[in-house]
Amino acid sequence: MSFDTLGLPEPLLRALATAGYAVPTDVQAAAIPAALAGRDLRVSSRTGSGKTASFMLPALARVLAARAAAAAASPTGRGSRPPRNGSPRVLVLAPTRELAQQVARAAQDYGRHVPHLTVATVVGGVPYGLQQRMLGATPDIVVATPGRLLDHLGARVTRLDAVELLVLDEADRMLDLGFIDDLRTIAAATPAARQTVMFSATFDGHAGHLAAELLRQPERIDVAHHTEAHADIEQRLHWADDRRHQQALLEHILAAREIEQALVFTSTQIDAERVAAHLAEIGHEVEALHGGLPQGRRNRVLQAMRNRRLRVLVATDVAARGLDVPTISHVINLGLPMKAEDYVHRIGRTGRAGRTGLAVTLAERRDFGQLQRIQHFTTQRIPASVVPGLEPQRAEPRPAPAHAAPAARKGRPGPAAHRGGPGRPRGHGQAPGAGHGGPRRGPGPQARTGPGPQARAGDRGR
Repeated sequence: MSFDTLGLPEPLLRALATAGYAVPTDVQAAAIPAALAGRDLRVSSRTGSGKTASFMLPALARVLAARAAAAAASPTGRGSRPPRNGSPRVLVLAPTRELAQQVARAAQDYGRHVPHLTVATVVGGVPYGLQQRMLGATPDIVVATPGRLLDHLGARVTRLDAVELLVLDEADRMLDLGFIDDLRTIAAATPAARQTVMFSATFDGHAGHLAAELLRQPERIDVAHHTEAHADIEQRLHWADDRRHQQALLEHILAAREIEQALVFTSTQIDAERVAAHLAEIGHEVEALHGGLPQGRRNRVLQAMRNRRLRVLVATDVAARGLDVPTISHVINLGLPMKAEDYVHRIGRTGRAGRTGLAVTLAERRDFGQLQRIQHFTTQRIPASVVPGLEPQRAEPRPAPAHAAPAARKGRPGPAAHRGGPGRPRGHGQAPGAGHGGPRRGPGPQARTGPGPQARAGDRGR
């Protein structure tokens, strides 16, 4: 199958050919014809499956159809952008600034041959005045995070009464971030007759209830479930005795020559800054990315990663969804995610665009329960490996027998061992950030000075 068989207009086919895309992915082949037919869609597909094109190409087809209708109605036959009284034709909602910006870039790339196409990105961290000017020009497509869009709706800067297509991208993540009331308010401001397309990793619980509220007789497309294996991603587990051992393993992995670019995930913003500072001290081209950074700095860090001026990016889950850099060859979990499904999105940052990738988890014994939940969620066991010379000194943790009495388990390592207590052989290196006394080196953006950010605060996409 090729894109030529999906019913897309010629300008979009030309843009796809220019970008080097010839064969649609499974989700694109299933969703694009249904979306072009105007049906509501409820789509579940794994990360890295090409879902952005599966809704953006039909959205651009709507814009082209409106251009053609305006031209046919014009006395000169040269109509361009029919007036819509301040409302966009297409509205895409995304959970984070990074994902919204990625979707907006895709709209520009796929729409490079659409006459007079205008796309507005409406996210937090950007001055209101700039966004007000963009919305005042009545863009064809608005890509927004829910919180900032509601701000503009409340100020009557924009309206949504002419929206023809509403897209909820990664709806489950928006619900995790507490946007359910915002989504309902925004949907209520759009026409009841709109087409609605909803993408979510899962439609269990609140996501399923929201789909039932917003979609009308939707076509269900389930291309890949979270339990399916990531054929292009090798998963590997290394047990660490403590933080020093974990850091030594991280340094060993990052020293490998086969790494193109690596994405290291931490659990908190403070850890991201500390680990990035330590890696910079030992010579890596590295930056941190998290929700506590100003938007301008986040943009510069992402651009440096895309331009390959950075070899390592240390991030919280703010980067797990929406970061699309095909040259990321390694994903390293230095801290496990709070939610098991976020593990799937993390490792999906590698093995993209037909490449293979390696996802490594560096776990301490305190992570054992969460690791079991991840493996239960994916129904896949992550095989354990050891690095010669950096073998763990403690036995690999095992599930306790169901009949075991509490006394039988009292030998479990205590908190002191988790925090890097005695018992490690020498030579495992410093703890992350030890001895850091200045801005990190490397050609990427300069390190921000001042007090460290608070853990996880500000990672919402408002």
